[in-house]
Amino acid sequence: MLFTHLADDLFRPLAAPSRVFNAALLLHLHATVFGDAAEPLRKADLIVAIGEFSGGWSQAEIADDETAPADPIERRSYVYRRLVEAGWLVERRERYVPVVDFDPEARLLIEELARIDRGETRSYGGAVLEVLGALESAIANPADRSEALRNAAKAARTFLAHLRGLAGGLRKVEERILREQNVGAALRLYFEEFVERHLVSDYRTLHTRFNPFRFRSGIVREAGRALRDPLTLRALAEGNLREGRAGDLAAAERMVRTDLVEILAIFEGLDPHLDAVASVVARLERRIAATLRYREPRDSARIERAAAALRAAGAAPEDTFPAMPAPEVSLLRPPIGPPQLTNPRMPRRAIESEPLPEIETDPVIEAFVIAKDAFRRRTTVTPERITAFLDAHLKPGRRLRGSDIAITDVDAFVVFQRLREIDVLFDGALRARYRLAPGEGRLANGWIDCPDFSIERVVEPKSHELKTRRAATGTR
Repeated sequence: MLFTHLADDLFRPLAAPSRVFNAALLLHLHATVFGDAAEPLRKADLIVAIGEFSGGWSQAEIADDETAPADPIERRSYVYRRLVEAGWLVERRERYVPVVDFDPEARLLIEELARIDRGETRSYGGAVLEVLGALESAIANPADRSEALRNAAKAARTFLAHLRGLAGGLRKVEERILREQNVGAALRLYFEEFVERHLVSDYRTLHTRFNPFRFRSGIVREAGRALRDPLTLRALAEGNLREGRAGDLAAAERMVRTDLVEILAIFEGLDPHLDAVASVVARLERRIAATLRYREPRDSARIERAAAALRAAGAAPEDTFPAMPAPEVSLLRPPIGPPQLTNPRMPRRAIESEPLPEIETDPVIEAFVIAKDAFRRRTTVTPERITAFLDAHLKPGRRLRGSDIAITDVDAFVVFQRLREIDVLFDGALRARYRLAPGEGRLANGWIDCPDFSIERVVEPKSHELKTRRAATGTR
C-alpha cells in the first residue's frame, strides 16, 4: 500500500493553516521547477525558485505560526525546510554539492494531485471505444497482443469508477443546493455546479445522437465470444505466460477468464448506474422548476387584466392604432424552426444477452487450497495452542523443565520451539499466566539444540477449564 511507504508527516503541510500555499507550491515545483528534468536540482536553485514563487503570497498565507520569519530571504529557507521535514523533498549530496529531488513515493501522490487540480474530465465515448478497441485487438491477435486484454479490463474499471463519481458528484451538489436557504444562491449553485460542471460536460453526453453506449453491445458480444472459444482463451493465456504475467498456463487462463468476465459484468450492469444518475437529475430538475414557479407571489388578477386589455383593444376604432409596416425577413437570422427545437431522447437499444459459460474449478486446485489451509493451521502458533500444550504437560504446583518435555511429532515441535518466547509472545498475553526462567545446561532432544529453560504456572486455571483442555488434548 502507498501509505506504508509515505513519510509520517507527509500530509502535515496539506492540513496546516498554510495548506493553500503549500499545495500551490508543490504543484508549481512538480509542473514547472522540476518539470521534465532528469537530474535533481541544486539546493540553491530550488530555494531561489521557492522565493520567487512566495513573492506573490502574503505572510499570513505562508506562515503557520509566529515562528515563521517575515524576511523574504529567511522565509524561503523556512518553507524549504518545511517540505523536507514533511518528506516531500529529499536532500542529498553529489560530489559535495547538495541536490534536492521529490521523494519517489511522494512524487506518485503529487502526480495524482496535479491530475485532480487540472480537472480532467472523462470522455465517455473515448472510454468505451478504448475498451472496445483493446478487446478487439486482443481477440484478433491473441498471440502478440494479450496485454491489450489487461488494458481493456483496466479501462473498464476506470470507466465504471468515473460513472460512479458522476452520480456521487450530482448527489453532493444536490445536498448543497437543498441546504442553501437563499433562493438566489441555490439557483447559482444549480447552474454553476450542476449544469456547467456535471450536466453539460458529462451527463448530456449520455443522451445525444452519438451516444457512446452504442458500443456496449459490441463489447458484450466480443467478450462473450472469446469466453466461449477455447482456442482464443488458450492463445491469450499462452501470451500471458510468454510475457511473464503468470506462473503457469492454468494461472494465465484464469487471468484471461477473470478479465473477460469482469468486462462483461461492468458493461452488462451499467443500467443501474445510469438510472441512478437519471433519477438524481430528474429529482433536482423538479425541485428547481418548483422553486422558479413559486419564487414570486402569484397574481390571481393577471389573466383578468390581460383579457380586459384585449377586449378594449378590439372595441377601439381602427384609426386609433397607427398602421404597422410589413415585416421584413432577415436572411442573416433565419426564423426559429425544427432545428432549434429540443429533440426527444432516443430509446435505448436493447443489449443482446448471451449466457456465460459455466466455469468448473479443477478438483486438484481445490485440494491444493484445502491442503494449504491445513498446513497454515498446523504451522501457526496461537495462545490457545500454547496454553493447551502446557496444560497437558505442566502439573499443578510444579515447574516444568524444557528438557523434560517429550516431543513426539512435528505439531508438538512447532509449539515447543516457541516456548522460550512465551514472556514476549503475543504482546505478552501469556505473561500473567506463565513465568519463564533460564535453566542450567543445554537442551538437546533430537529436534532442537538450545539453552535449557523452565516454566511454571503463575495463575492456576479453573478446574473445568483444565478438564476441557485435557479432554481436547487427549491426556489424563
